[in-house]
Amino acid sequence: TYSNSDRDLGNCKTDKEFYSHFQFIVKELFRVIMPGRLVSFHCMNLPTSKERDGFIGIRDFRGDLIRLFQREGFIYHSEVCVWKDPVIAMQRTKALGLLHKQLKKDSCMSRQGIPDYVVTMRKPGINAERVTHTNENFPVNQWQEYASPIWDMYASPVWWDIVPSRTLQKESAREDKDEKHICPLQLQIIERCVELWTNPGDVVLTPFAGIGSEVYQSIKMGRKAIGIELKTSYYEQAVRNCQSEENAPETPTLFDFCGAEIERSSK
Repeated sequence: TYSNSDRDLGNCKTDKEFYSHFQFIVKELFRVIMPGRLVSFHCMNLPTSKERDGFIGIRDFRGDLIRLFQREGFIYHSEVCVWKDPVIAMQRTKALGLLHKQLKKDSCMSRQGIPDYVVTMRKPGINAERVTHTNENFPVNQWQEYASPIWDMYASPVWWDIVPSRTLQKESAREDKDEKHICPLQLQIIERCVELWTNPGDVVLTPFAGIGSEVYQSIKMGRKAIGIELKTSYYEQAVRNCQSEENAPETPTLFDFCGAEIERSSK
């Protein structure tokens, strides 16, 4: 729950109402996306409860979303599983299946933690503006021959190295009564998707802008972005976040200093 608005998807009363509501968005995404280009969404499967659902288990929410996109014409393109610490999940949710005492009581009710997923769907057709990379701007090796190749990291079906806390500042967007949580997406995830699947100067669209994580990261990487957000406090924080990036001076890197030193030495 993010707000008290009837227009907020989080406030749908039933699953049927949610999917009917969300289908309008998927239909419009299919309309505006260029042929051959991609839509990525971040999700997780949903734990059920005895009180709400009548049983303790897991709902295939990820699969439901994939099938909804497919019904509107998208192609299921790829997905990556984002690892999450089950201990942190246990401390936050107190899920019965993750509690250590459940192992001693009856481990048939014990389960693994629920990961996040980044699922990517493709609009059919020929991509008129290819996204190409070279060894210079998308190196095969990250540092040296024996180091982890960056492509291996991006192409891995599991991303183990996403830092949960690497997100935009969110506290100033929080309001008192109308939300249970606020969960900005990790910037590393956005960075990888934008780098892999867009060209500099491309327009990145997010229909759920929140505090502007996707817009902010796209601007930072030399792209343009359009963000749509229902909630005023989130929108205002998104504007501040994007303005801070637009106004930020370029920070020299170690390579800049090395280049300057080599140039002085050559003279």
